[in-house]
Amino acid sequence: MRTPPASTELTAFARWSIVGLLATALFINYVDRGAVPTAAHLIQDELGLSAGQLGVLFSAFFWTYSILQIPVGWFAERYGAQRILAAGLALWACATMLVGVVHSFAALLALRLLLGIGESAGFPAASKLLASVIPVGRLATANGIVAFAYQLGPAVGAYCGGLIMVHYGWRAAFWVFGALSLLWLLPWSRVRLPRESLPAERRNEPTLGAILRQRSLWGTALGLFSTNYAFYFILTWLPYYVVRERGFSTGEMASLTGSAYLASALSSIIAGWAIDRYVRSGQANIAYKSVMVVAHLGTVACMLCIAFASQSWAIAGILVYQILTGPTASARWIGIQNCCGNLAGVVAPALTGLLVEETHHFVAAFVTAAIVSLAGLIGWVAMIPRVAPLAWPARGTAIDTQPGTLAAK
Repeated sequence: MRTPPASTELTAFARWSIVGLLATALFINYVDRGAVPTAAHLIQDELGLSAGQLGVLFSAFFWTYSILQIPVGWFAERYGAQRILAAGLALWACATMLVGVVHSFAALLALRLLLGIGESAGFPAASKLLASVIPVGRLATANGIVAFAYQLGPAVGAYCGGLIMVHYGWRAAFWVFGALSLLWLLPWSRVRLPRESLPAERRNEPTLGAILRQRSLWGTALGLFSTNYAFYFILTWLPYYVVRERGFSTGEMASLTGSAYLASALSSIIAGWAIDRYVRSGQANIAYKSVMVVAHLGTVACMLCIAFASQSWAIAGILVYQILTGPTASARWIGIQNCCGNLAGVVAPALTGLLVEETHHFVAAFVTAAIVSLAGLIGWVAMIPRVAPLAWPARGTAIDTQPGTLAAK
């Protein structure tokens, strides 16, 4: 048996091929998780669901997805991120296909929980693998590529899924997306990863307690929660909102939401390239924090614009917001950070459903998203004193705390 290469022995082509496959996996991740929101108005009509029930379905995905971030991060380090990612993708692809045959709220709820279990492997495993194959000076570029891919996922999912639903019904979209997702396993099975990313004996590493005592961890968790609240609110409710409140057809909804997510994806890869230039010039702290401040203040403005403005201004707000949502560490750090940050996915969809059911409009939901976005500035700016690798105690190793290393969601 040939010995796996060390990361320093990988060719540039091999490194970026792995980045490409990881980006594709997270692209698939977001296509599949966004399929139910895209079909929400059609599912609601066929199954007779209320807005509150839709909110629960959107939220249910995050019940399992958030909680499992920590144990999945541990499994990725212990048993190999390559295997964990493959198993997770197979599970979430099957859960996606099965949505196409259900006829009850209970069955949909169960499959949303199962989808969350499978997709929880995505970011902890990808973070571990990126850290193993990409030099620190190129991580923001790699993150930009990954962010481009996972934000392109909703664009392709909304546009293609919407067209499939118009011509063949909403169930066909789930069969197509789930089956195509499984094809990713073929090239992934042929990847040979560097030794550093394979499961091995326990090395010197920081204890869980040492990680939990880091203020930067909780700063990134709070910032991520705030960022994710608006992101998941838009991701889960935007298709329903433009159809029910703005009067778009299913085809028009597919075009608008697809365009909005495409704008977000393009901004991510540009931001990743720009941040890398600042990092290499020694300005990492200014680069990352400036991006976060602009993004959060811009999000507040966009949420209020969408809520109160005319239709043309609301569409502009949707597009600008998507541009602002664009672009660490060990799998355990990412797992803890994502567990906290993705609790926004539990709260935002369900709370939005309740607000819409009570008020019959989305104004209160957009205002709430704006308020939560302001709180994120405390985490990114005040709680992270400096964007730089941490120096762990004697038995530890440095873990990069840059919030832009992998914008996990």
